[in-house]
Amino acid sequence: MAEKGETRGLLFGLIPGLKSLAERGSAGWMIIIGTLIVFTILLITALGPFISPHDPTIPNVNPPPNPSPPSANFPLGTNLLGQDMLSRILCGGSIMIQVAFLSVVFCFLIGVPIGLLSSYVGGSLDKTFTLVMDSFYAFPGLVLAIAIAAMMGRGVINLALSIGVVYVPSYYRIVRSQVLTIKELPYTEAARASGARGRTILLRYILPNVVPSIVVVATVNFADAILTAAGLTFIGLGVGIDVPDWGWDLSKGRELLPSGAWWVITFPGIMIVLLALGFTLIGEGLSELLNPRLER
Repeated sequence: MAEKGETRGLLFGLIPGLKSLAERGSAGWMIIIGTLIVFTILLITALGPFISPHDPTIPNVNPPPNPSPPSANFPLGTNLLGQDMLSRILCGGSIMIQVAFLSVVFCFLIGVPIGLLSSYVGGSLDKTFTLVMDSFYAFPGLVLAIAIAAMMGRGVINLALSIGVVYVPSYYRIVRSQVLTIKELPYTEAARASGARGRTILLRYILPNVVPSIVVVATVNFADAILTAAGLTFIGLGVGIDVPDWGWDLSKGRELLPSGAWWVITFPGIMIVLLALGFTLIGEGLSELLNPRLER
């Protein structure tokens, strides 16, 4: 019992703010667990090229027949091409993480400025942007992403842009609703009455109060982007076979599942679910901590 307490004390000492998060109840623990999951997967992905036992792109590292089940030489088995699944798991998260990160950056750079400007200015500008953003909701998100990705072709940048376009309206809506409330508050009215310019009011008085909501949306958006990227790769709109990718292994594993090769689809599927779960836990925890009504 004493050793357990010492371990927890050491852990709290090594990670600043961990103890205070743990004291915030379930929301704090969701952030802690989600962060640990995401950090672990990011670390595995970063070290993957250096610790993987085989080159994940080289076929027939295991003699035919393939796919072969997990064994001492290949702990996670091999796929139909004879590629080592452990090596592909260690290296395959890079593409998905890049796509998710770039799509979130794209959403932030487009959705946040448009939401700030249109809601603060109001009038016809706000009506125009709101109409354009709302029109995106006429299409199911995945269908729209598929259409854009099919037109733009394969590649990390194209995948990120196709996903980003789908989620820009979410950022716009959140920012717009926040700004419409904040710009009518007394301190904003006082700044306006004292002669502060619109840009100053937006950057100094409104944006800092919108940032917490943006952080929550961005964190949850990471999880959505990961699942969407996996879906696009699953239907053949992702990267090519020469690049290790969990989504590609998931797609090919589905074809092999009837033959009993369960390991080809199981392990990449677990990694995708864990990564999405980690970001979801962080987002939900932040949402509760930053929203007093939810925390109560």
